[in-house]
Amino acid sequence: MQQSAVPELAHAQTRPIHWVATATAVAGVVALSSVVQPSPATAAQTATGPRATPAPAAVAPPGTTGVAFPLQCGPVKAVVAKKATGDLDGDRRPETVAVVHCDSAMGTPPDGVYVLTRPTDGGAPRIVATLVDPKDRLTVTDFTIRAKTVGATLLGYSSDAVPNCCPDLKTPVTWRWNGTAFLRSTAGDTHSV
Repeated sequence: MQQSAVPELAHAQTRPIHWVATATAVAGVVALSSVVQPSPATAAQTATGPRATPAPAAVAPPGTTGVAFPLQCGPVKAVVAKKATGDLDGDRRPETVAVVHCDSAMGTPPDGVYVLTRPTDGGAPRIVATLVDPKDRLTVTDFTIRAKTVGATLLGYSSDAVPNCCPDLKTPVTWRWNGTAFLRSTAGDTHSV
């Protein structure tokens, strides 16, 4: 066995004085920690890099109750047939898109598609865009909102001679906000039903 080049150190053998010194040091740290307290913890952290933007508070999407949709329904009321919500303009505040028609017992009443938003002050929802006007005599099916895009299939009529009960044209469409208006795109050709 090779001998160490360093002479044996004094603390290599434990003696009672070592245990007393260690216990005194630990007691001193405990006593000091009870006197010196760190500042209270908070949920906020300081950013060392670029300023972190706080997450916006969750905002409820605008509802359709009490909204005066621009439909001429006569003695019957307007009915919200479908609705979906999503952030269409990228402002982190959801919009609601509603498919609305008159409550008719006969035929296929034309639909209107309206985009609703809520003012930043939390006021009543208001209509900010009309995607489908009921005057165009269209019925909306396959209605969705995905990736800031409103999608639908529009059922329409090839002529005024086609009865309201039986639309004979089918057109898939999407609408996307471009910063100033909703742009309509047709996914394909209009097909006969």
